Amino acid sequence: MLVLTPRQSQILSFARQTGNVLVDDLAVRFDVTPQTIRKDLNELCNNRLLARTHGGAMLSSGVQNMTYDSRRQIAATEKQSIGRHAAKLIPNNCSLFINIGTTTEEVARALIHHEGLLVITNNIHVARILMPYPNVEVMIVGGMVRRTDGGIIGEQAIDMIAQFKVDHAVMGVSAIDDDGALLDFDYREVRAAQAIMQNSRNVILVSDGMKFSRSAPVRIGHLSQVDVFVTDVQPPDSIIELCKHKGVQIDVVGTQSETNIEALAS
Repeated sequence: MLVLTPRQSQILSFARQTGNVLVDDLAVRFDVTPQTIRKDLNELCNNRLLARTHGGAMLSSGVQNMTYDSRRQIAATEKQSIGRHAAKLIPNNCSLFINIGTTTEEVARALIHHEGLLVITNNIHVARILMPYPNVEVMIVGGMVRRTDGGIIGEQAIDMIAQFKVDHAVMGVSAIDDDGALLDFDYREVRAAQAIMQNSRNVILVSDGMKFSRSAPVRIGHLSQVDVFVTDVQPPDSIIELCKHKGVQIDVVGTQSETNIEALAS
């Protein structure tokens, strides 16, 4: 399991804020040698948290996702806040899909005290989190298990998802483009996510702010297909305007406070 040092966590935080970091600047900031910083950057890049650039590193993006352990590490506190808020949007005695993702897993953790839930998931970790609680009925879709992160994908998964019409869907994505496109890396996972969105009455998108600065090659859908978007930072202006025009509610949450951008739901 990947464990970041305090300095590596701070480097990753700086990269999230600015998009990139430089070896010389980090060496001065932490009062260490450039060689020490290069070692930190190499470890972060080996785990696909960052990508090397000339003289530094930048947020990872492109055609390959980060490792599962890396995704669990990044923005962990923010994901917990998003998960708690999203769980508050889900009433007792309802049905819901929860798809693949480390943020959706935090929603599952926040649902353990709900009553009368039917949760259908293609995420083995979600099933493991909820399985001990008798107040939540858990159903796992069939299909091929992706060893890298416990996601269940393939035609069997899609066929089973299509048999349901549920009250809510909790969706995670790997990237959100400036035009509102929701993106991911694995075409097979994307097809399952599309089926989940199509067979849900209310779609809740959960995503930390890093997803605004990442890219991925496969299109899941569009923000206009979402009912509520829960994130930890105020989205870019283009996303705010899009959501306002399409009637998508944006809830910005944090460790200290939670804000509903009411104008965006009008």
